Amino acid sequence: MPRHDEQPKSRALRGRAGRNKGGRGSGRGSTGAIRLWGRHAVEAALTNPNRDAKKLWGTREAIQAMLDHHDAELPATLPVEYAQAADLGRLVAKDAPHQGLVLDCAPLDDVVLDDILDESEGRTIVLLDSVTDPHNVGAILRSCAAFDVAALVTQDRNSPPESGTLAKSASGALEVVPWVRVVNLSRALERISEAGYWRIGLDGDGKAVFPSAVPAGPVALVLGAEGEGLRHNVAQHCDAIARLPIASSIESLNVSNAAAIALYAVATREG
Repeated sequence: MPRHDEQPKSRALRGRAGRNKGGRGSGRGSTGAIRLWGRHAVEAALTNPNRDAKKLWGTREAIQAMLDHHDAELPATLPVEYAQAADLGRLVAKDAPHQGLVLDCAPLDDVVLDDILDESEGRTIVLLDSVTDPHNVGAILRSCAAFDVAALVTQDRNSPPESGTLAKSASGALEVVPWVRVVNLSRALERISEAGYWRIGLDGDGKAVFPSAVPAGPVALVLGAEGEGLRHNVAQHCDAIARLPIASSIESLNVSNAAAIALYAVATREG
């Protein structure tokens, strides 16, 4: 697989820019690289100034299409290898839809909750309680990006790590939405309340009906894992527990679907 070593001819995709305080993404403090794949995930990572790219593999067609889309060239400092689609398939999870692009990069820096609250300007915050499926977390990040959410907050030991599977499901949103990992979700909810947010937990057994339970003002949406729902102590730190008005023939929605519906309702509420 020959190495791509042409000098940039136009503006460069940012792949090795320095990180700044409050960088976006999950960040786990690991020194090991993570591997991303798929067009949206790789393009978003390379254009994120807070992402440190290590090496890019791709088919000639996919790399050229990416550069044409951004009217850019790859940084001369970024190692690049052209490869056939079958070769790329051996670099990623089995049957992963790499779309001709694979990227090794460093994890993103940690994000501090207080920094988010200082800069949120009342934008919605989403908290996940024990949602561990990377596909669900990635899909929720994508919805968060669509509705301009200030941050996603999870408990570090009860959420998936930053990964290629999660980034592919997020379709680029991992690079856009700050992901705050905290030690204690209940304490995070206390801090969010102190910042002036209403904390609304979503649960099928909630007495109130969403979105009528949503008051005026900044909102923090709290969603639990499918089946188990919100843990007792987390629910106790919510100002209200509400349920989505779905038909009785369906017991519950997938957590990522519920998040998207709730975010739309908050975004379109009157006042």
